[in-house]
Amino acid sequence: MAKKQRVDKVLSNLGYGSRAELKKFCKQGLVFVNGKAVSNPGLQIDTDIDEIVFNGEKINYREFIYLMMNKPDGYISATFDKHDPIVLDLIDDEYLVFEPFPVGRLDKDTEGLLVLTNDGQLAHRVLSPKKHVPKTYYAKIDGKVTEEDIEAFKNGVTLDDGYETMPSELVILKSDDISEIELTIHEGKFHQVKRMFESVGKTVVYLKRLSMGALKLDETLELGEYRELTDEEVKLIEVRE
Repeated sequence: MAKKQRVDKVLSNLGYGSRAELKKFCKQGLVFVNGKAVSNPGLQIDTDIDEIVFNGEKINYREFIYLMMNKPDGYISATFDKHDPIVLDLIDDEYLVFEPFPVGRLDKDTEGLLVLTNDGQLAHRVLSPKKHVPKTYYAKIDGKVTEEDIEAFKNGVTLDDGYETMPSELVILKSDDISEIELTIHEGKFHQVKRMFESVGKTVVYLKRLSMGALKLDETLELGEYRELTDEEVKLIEVRE
């Protein structure tokens, strides 16, 4: 249950204006709560119960937003970067007012499933190393991927810094000069998929995340497109072993 908040704070958080602007809007009779004009911008309201109308538009207040993006190549999974475009550059203002951030990272040249939210507790639960939330990737590999690689990944491989990975599940879709695979890992080390293949003498030339937990990428989303998660999908992302 949401705690009571000032009506101007609620509207400001949703991007309807600054607190100073909303004070003027209240004086102009543009803000209504439960059918009554609000002259006091500091009026305390319960966003779970009270009906808010601004300039004739009913306001649907939400504390948290959850977005699924099909991340394109060339974007940084961050809220700020001095040199490169960030995934937030692809998000409309109606969502940016919630100050979302990526849940985890995808490399600049990696595509696929990226979740953005302003729910810090959910992000912490999903990213906690103790939870081992599985993540599945599709990749194209320069070199023939073999049964020996499947066995090596199943047993865990040693990365360039000496870290021993947890067992992972490698599925070969095509073994050729350019192989195609799916790989499920249960941790999230920096550049992990690329470094795992480097450990067996091969190079990732294309990488796309397909799923996180039980949440799968909506393949109808074009690169750079996004949509809100359903309530069921929000629960799926928290599925953990």
